[in-house]
Amino acid sequence: MREENINVLYIDDEPNNLTAFRAAFRRDYTIFTAISAEEGLKVLGENEIHVLITDQRMPKTTGIEFLESILDTYPDPIRMLLTGYADINAVIDAINKGQIYRYISKPWDEYELRQNIENGFDVYMLRKMNKQLTEDLASANDQLEFLLRQKLLS
Repeated sequence: MREENINVLYIDDEPNNLTAFRAAFRRDYTIFTAISAEEGLKVLGENEIHVLITDQRMPKTTGIEFLESILDTYPDPIRMLLTGYADINAVIDAINKGQIYRYISKPWDEYELRQNIENGFDVYMLRKMNKQLTEDLASANDQLEFLLRQKLLS
């Protein structure tokens, strides 16, 4: 059993999809939903999101455009693109521009999506631990350099 609950944000312009997603996964994860990219951005600003799932075809902003637009500000969430349309160009753009972890077809298979969320969270945590270990190593290296300089000066 994991110590931390998984925070999942699902963005889709269809209210029925948001309701179905929340109903399917609310017992296992903390679910945040947004009906637009703008609303999704607000949720990201107010919560630590581990896994971000967005629909591709939405008004104003596509899922890929949204994922690409948040890379600098919110680089940590694991990104997944959900769509009912099999467009190879969208898949390529999602991978190259939005840095997605998974491309999922609608209607989703609940077991498969649950596995993708779990695996995505594992990647999130590994990246977080790697970042912390890198920072710890840099700090230890700085301390060793300081001690070495002190020893050389004495």
